[in-house]
Amino acid sequence: MAEVFVDADGCPVKEEVYRVAKRHRVPVTLVSNSRMRVPPFDWITLVIVGSGFDAADDWIAAHAGRGDVVVTSDIPLADRCLKKGAKALSPKGNPFTLETIGEAMASRELLAFLRESGAVTGGPAPFSPRDRSRFLHALDELLRSL
Repeated sequence: MAEVFVDADGCPVKEEVYRVAKRHRVPVTLVSNSRMRVPPFDWITLVIVGSGFDAADDWIAAHAGRGDVVVTSDIPLADRCLKKGAKALSPKGNPFTLETIGEAMASRELLAFLRESGAVTGGPAPFSPRDRSRFLHALDELLRSL
């Protein structure tokens, strides 16, 4: 049975995950470095990991597998999960795939270099209602396909 794993620290679409997962009767596991409020349903689990670097990512990568969905904006985590057969989706509704993850990793490295050199000073565009809508649709389609 599919499960949705959420890289929960700073994830702006947790409520949307709950709504879609409930409709598809899929369990949700939120992984975080700190406590957070979650709805009191038995199909939603909160896992609190240590505060070590990439602790949440390591936990998700160790537990997600074929047929699962990982919601994350962390490109290296998405890469790790894809290699284990999981599906990965950004909070903006953009799917990560084995075909596109290499380009995403390269873009991430290039932007990090440009930020460090001062050539780029801004960050990503703010999260918008259109992003939320795209995410809802993409997660629904992904769970339906599984």
